[in-house]
Amino acid sequence: MPSFDDGSLPQTFPSLSGQGQISNDGNKVPESVDLSRSISDGEATGVGAAPGPLSDKSSDISPPPERSRREKFVSNLQFAALCWSMGLLGWSDGTTGPLLPRLREVYNVGFMVVSVIFVMTCAGFVLGALANIFLIERFHFGTLLAAGAALQIITFSVQASAPPFAAFAVVNLLNGFGGALQDAAANGFVGSLKYHSKSKMGILHAAYGLGAFGSPLVATQFAQMERWSFHYLVSLGLAVLNTLIMILVFRFKSQEVCLKAGGESVGVVTDDSGKGKFRQIMTNKSVHLLAFFILFYVGVEVTIGGLALGRVILLPVNKLVGERRVLFIYAGLAFGLDFVIWFVPSLIGNAVAVSIIGLLLGPMFPIAMNQASRVLPPSILTGAIGWIAGFGQAGSALLPFLTGAISDKHGIKSLHPFLVAMMGVMTILFWLTPTKRPQPVITATDDSSTPQSHLEKAD
Repeated sequence: MPSFDDGSLPQTFPSLSGQGQISNDGNKVPESVDLSRSISDGEATGVGAAPGPLSDKSSDISPPPERSRREKFVSNLQFAALCWSMGLLGWSDGTTGPLLPRLREVYNVGFMVVSVIFVMTCAGFVLGALANIFLIERFHFGTLLAAGAALQIITFSVQASAPPFAAFAVVNLLNGFGGALQDAAANGFVGSLKYHSKSKMGILHAAYGLGAFGSPLVATQFAQMERWSFHYLVSLGLAVLNTLIMILVFRFKSQEVCLKAGGESVGVVTDDSGKGKFRQIMTNKSVHLLAFFILFYVGVEVTIGGLALGRVILLPVNKLVGERRVLFIYAGLAFGLDFVIWFVPSLIGNAVAVSIIGLLLGPMFPIAMNQASRVLPPSILTGAIGWIAGFGQAGSALLPFLTGAISDKHGIKSLHPFLVAMMGVMTILFWLTPTKRPQPVITATDDSSTPQSHLEKAD
């Protein structure tokens, strides 16, 4: 194998004409060189294979270059910052439920009126997801993270003062908007990693689950106090800290610069479709299938519960079986357990079954995000993930509202067939999602860069 002064490995890419291949320095590689041979586990090669279909397995992807200790530290720091951001999103989402009885008492409003809080939050999330598609073209990754965090500061500052109900509810629009910007940025960033991206995606959403788990414990205590709104002072402190972290860690820089600082190779993908990003996202079948999958998933998850634990302890299972295959296994087991709850009247048994269902449902959200990073063009990944998450967030208000209406009219037993139907729909939607994306035209930014197809390196 030839040596290189900079320690990099030669990389080749398919030529436009299909006759041979072109190396980074522009020289044609002889056709007699076999660039498509398979690479066994742990085997390194000096020649990069032409991009092929993406899969859950990593045996056909060449190992990435070793990073320096500083690059590893920066990468871990960036990931920890994003986990904090997602944890605050979970904290915010888990706050309102325990405070609802006190809000109805203080403001003297009924259930339908107080539900405006959820409607405004979801509206803000959807608007933020749409706006994010345009904003990422005009502002840097770090800037959008800081702006989204700052909007949460405004929200909690207003709510901590216990303002009139109209102001209390409407300001949640800003909270949802800021949450959408952070959600899209965090998922898009982790989805672009090539080092342990799948595990990190699971941990990222486990951080959200931890926030959603911890917030009700604190909110319940404040709900019993005269100064109930002081709960939002705690949220305000967390939001201020979150904003400072986003500024200090990402420094208003672009995603590409932040990725390189962590030792990630960044490829430049040339988009020759002639379409704007908004049009590409809205005409992409995979985007809408995953968006509706998340819509039904979030509805089932909020109704049943179970966020953090399954997203962490089932990571080895996801890796061993393969994410796409294991999702269908989890769905089948959840189906079976729900039928047990439906037809077997046992308080203890049903409680255990519900807990296991929550455990099985936990990994599905990060699996869907990983699927998005595999099947969507990298040029629209951040915007597309933002829209998927924003549209899916509406499920946290829409489907629980429907379950409440159905149970009021037909009784609590009607929830089981409804949940089974929702799980069935979301499983079919994921099954319809393509398993690979059309191969983009790729050029490397420098001689040491890794092709973009390597950015989705499996764990």
